[in-house]
Amino acid sequence: MDDLNAFLEPGALVRHPGRPDWGLGQVQSRIGHRITVNFENAGKVVIDGRVIGLLPEYD
Repeated sequence: MDDLNAFLEPGALVRHPGRPDWGLGQVQSRIGHRITVNFENAGKVVIDGRVIGLLPEYD
């Protein structure tokens, strides 16, 4: 399966489509399909980019 988040780079602002309660997140790193995101209300979470398509947040 392709990485749904191949466009993401560290510093990008995102939201998790299934967990709106986590709030806004900032991408910390992307190594292969593993994306570490620091969310406002959930802290650092490692996302499998092959399974979850994070939603970019634009200013």
